[in-house]
Amino acid sequence: MPIYRIAIGTPREASHPDALRAALAEFFSMLIFVFAGEGSGMAFNKLTNNGPSTPSGLVAAALAHAFALFVAVSVGANISGGHVNPAVTFGAFIGGNITLLRGILYWIAQLLGSIVACLLLKFATGGLETSAFALSTNVSVWNALVFEIVMTFGLVYTVYATAVDPKKGNVGIIAPLAIGFIVGANILVGGAFDGGSMNPAVSFGPAVVSWSWSHHWVYWVGPLIGAAIAALIYDNIFIGENTHEQLPTTDY
Repeated sequence: MPIYRIAIGTPREASHPDALRAALAEFFSMLIFVFAGEGSGMAFNKLTNNGPSTPSGLVAAALAHAFALFVAVSVGANISGGHVNPAVTFGAFIGGNITLLRGILYWIAQLLGSIVACLLLKFATGGLETSAFALSTNVSVWNALVFEIVMTFGLVYTVYATAVDPKKGNVGIIAPLAIGFIVGANILVGGAFDGGSMNPAVSFGPAVVSWSWSHHWVYWVGPLIGAAIAALIYDNIFIGENTHEQLPTTDY
């Protein structure tokens, strides 16, 4: 891809009101998403005793994450673009749709939002554990890495097709719904193997609060690789030179 599409940004961007508002929107969207997604697993576990590891628990987790992400993307879309995922932000950066410095702001806000959501869950539930993502029995780190790459590829490809592509037309209206659906569907596939993260921030918050870091790198490396592949393929093949929307140059 042409190198000029990737932009670092300027130091002033870190303090620009629009960038700060966008980062704040990412913080609240991530808090909403993680509180509902992680909280649903905790609630199901309390009601059914180890319920999240059952088929019904997996379906409940998929639905909760799909619904919550639909809302989280929708409420942030007009302010920050509704990334709600460091992997989506990284994919947007690879495609030249966000500067590096603005992306770092998003990452900080997303990670903090996940941590705060988990802390609130732990407090509100009287100290129940916010379970960190973990590999299932007989699932190796390489198996999990492939799962995370493929699932995140599908997610970021969907983001590009429904929200980033300038030719999206009316499809952009259903972007939050499509993004929520692909995450819910992927959890039904990968949830039984590695939890179906697709989102480094979603894995990071519970890991910090529970201080459990076993194989945590998988939940960063896999999603970032999958996001980069999706961005490169969609941007180069389906958007191309003639229809690519350049980054705004007057904001900062």
